[in-house]
Amino acid sequence: MALIGILGGMGPLATVDFMQQVIALTNSAGASRDQQHLELLVAHLPHIPDRSEALLGSGESPLPALLRGIDMLNRNEVELIVIPCNSAHHWYDAMRTHSRAPIIHIAEASVAALPPEASRVAVLATGGTFQSGLYQRMLAARGFESIDPDDATQRRIDACIREVKAGRIDASTEHLAAALDWLLSHGAQAIVWGCTELPLAAREMDLPAIPIVDSTLELARATVSYGLARGWNSPR
Repeated sequence: MALIGILGGMGPLATVDFMQQVIALTNSAGASRDQQHLELLVAHLPHIPDRSEALLGSGESPLPALLRGIDMLNRNEVELIVIPCNSAHHWYDAMRTHSRAPIIHIAEASVAALPPEASRVAVLATGGTFQSGLYQRMLAARGFESIDPDDATQRRIDACIREVKAGRIDASTEHLAAALDWLLSHGAQAIVWGCTELPLAAREMDLPAIPIVDSTLELARATVSYGLARGWNSPR
C-alpha cells in the first residue's frame, strides 16, 4: 500500500476541491473502478494558525502545528505529502527537512505550468504570501516579470479569500472581478491563482482569455503524475 498524505484544512473547501481534482485526473488517466484510484490519507487540520497573519506579523507561527501534521502523516507511513495551501509553503524547507516523505511544492508546480510567452504574470494570493515574495522569487528565476497588486487590489483579493472560507462563494466573485480588472489594466499577460480558495470563486465567473494557472489543479496534476508513475493506482 502506498499512501499519499494530504496536509489539509487550510481551508476546508480548498482541501475538498483538491481531492476532487485528484479523483477527476485519475479518472481521466483511465481509472474506471474504485481499485484503480490512488489511496489518500487526509489530515484535515483547520485549527492550524492562519498562515497569512503569521507572515504579516499579526499572528502566531503555524510551523509547530504544520510539523505536527507532518508527523501525523509520517507515522502513518505515507510515501508522499501534498499541502493544498500556498501560504503554508513559506515554511516548505522546514517541513521538507522534518519529513520522511517527500513533499511536492505547490508554487513550483504552478510556475512550471506558465507558458513562456506570457512574460508578465500576476499572482493572486493572500497578503502574507505576497509579502513573503514566494512567487515573485520563482517567477524572476524563470524570467517572468511579476505584476504586483496595489494595496486596494490586495484588499480585494484578501476579501475574496475570506468570503470563500466563509462559504459565501457568490459574494467572493465581486472582489475577484475587481482585482482582475486592475491587474489586466496594468499589463498582466497570465494569471496564477496563488491561493487555493481563489479557483472556487473563479468558477462562478467569466474569465479573461489569457492563460490562467490554477495552483490547486497543478498540485493535483503533480500528485497524480507522481503516484501513477509508481503504479500506486494498482491494487497490490
